[in-house]
Amino acid sequence: MSKSLERSVCSDVGRVREINEDSFLIDEELQLFVVCDGMGGHAAGEVASRMAAATVRECLESHGNDPDLDRTLEVLRFGVEEANRRVYEYGMQAEERHGMGTTCTALVVRGHVALVAHVGDSRMYVHRGEKVHQLTQDHTFVAEAIRSGLVKAGDPALAEHSNLVTRAVGPLPQVLVDAFTVDLLPGDTLLLCSDGLYEYFEDSGELAEHLAADGLAADALVEKANERGGHDNITALLLRVPGATTKAAERVTATFSALSHIDLFGELSLPEISRVTRQLDHVEKTAGEPVFRQGDVCDGLYILLSGEVAVHRDDSEIAVLGAGCHFGEMALLNQRPRSATVIGNADLELLHLSRSAFFELVQLDHVIGVKVLWKLAQTLSLRLEDTFESPEEITERRNTLTFGLFPSPIPRG
Repeated sequence: MSKSLERSVCSDVGRVREINEDSFLIDEELQLFVVCDGMGGHAAGEVASRMAAATVRECLESHGNDPDLDRTLEVLRFGVEEANRRVYEYGMQAEERHGMGTTCTALVVRGHVALVAHVGDSRMYVHRGEKVHQLTQDHTFVAEAIRSGLVKAGDPALAEHSNLVTRAVGPLPQVLVDAFTVDLLPGDTLLLCSDGLYEYFEDSGELAEHLAADGLAADALVEKANERGGHDNITALLLRVPGATTKAAERVTATFSALSHIDLFGELSLPEISRVTRQLDHVEKTAGEPVFRQGDVCDGLYILLSGEVAVHRDDSEIAVLGAGCHFGEMALLNQRPRSATVIGNADLELLHLSRSAFFELVQLDHVIGVKVLWKLAQTLSLRLEDTFESPEEITERRNTLTFGLFPSPIPRG
């Protein structure tokens, strides 16, 4: 799939700057795509951005096309770290270059997976369905203050700090690199860009219209940014995942759709959902085969991708669940016997999140852990209320509920 990615790229100096310190790199053989936004006087930013992009490519070339995604992601992360070391050392060789640096957003496509390494305030977006999702987090004073809950977005006091970057490649001897993977779906459109572009597209709906267009047109995005001021360098790199459907693509699509519609994962951003999918096992059952029986001691949450199951307690059928439903989530928290038997009415495709995989996920990403545990706690609280109320009281409460459930204390994104 990755060899046939449709692409379009445009980089422009803008209407105010004299030098274009943005750089982009496309390597078709490696399926590597990089956007960097340099900073520093005496053309040092231009040098830093080009050096960073070239270093990332060099590291990927030495690694080869390893099919192991984890190893490739680590090499990509190392490539950005190595770029930081080289840019820093070059900057220290002359006083006028001290503090030179660059942002770096690097993407490698492997099959239906995007591997991303990111530092700074350049961005990567994906347009999926009718929505645009920002996949990277800005490493700026303003963005981190908002994420920390110190201020609210739109606070006018933040305006004077809008350009303060808290992480960049080159100014310091070491840098912390964000590295993650995201599953790709047929028809996804990816955008890598510098801040000279996205600051003119704060309306995500307008950006979605551009990314949803039949033909990719990076130059149209850059032209629009110039029309609106163009006070900075502008770079846009667009990629589109082919729409041809394969079995692997169908599974990725079904998994994403299922997780996106489950309340348990309702607080998660798209990159976080992708991290959850890495911990899931695919399970198949034939019609009449139990997923588990009442009294079994087994761990984990099940998500039904296709088919239909009947839920029995003792000798009674208490529910019938179809595709998109989930069950067994309480087993993530306790080892008590299953309270019901679940049997397929047809052949089943399921996703299974084991307790050990969930614990590993929480340890690796505390934010995901808090968000999912928050939802589990809310589920338990509602079930506890249902236990002590009559059916009439439950119906009345749900029909007159004013405030609903609080969102997670951790912002989405």
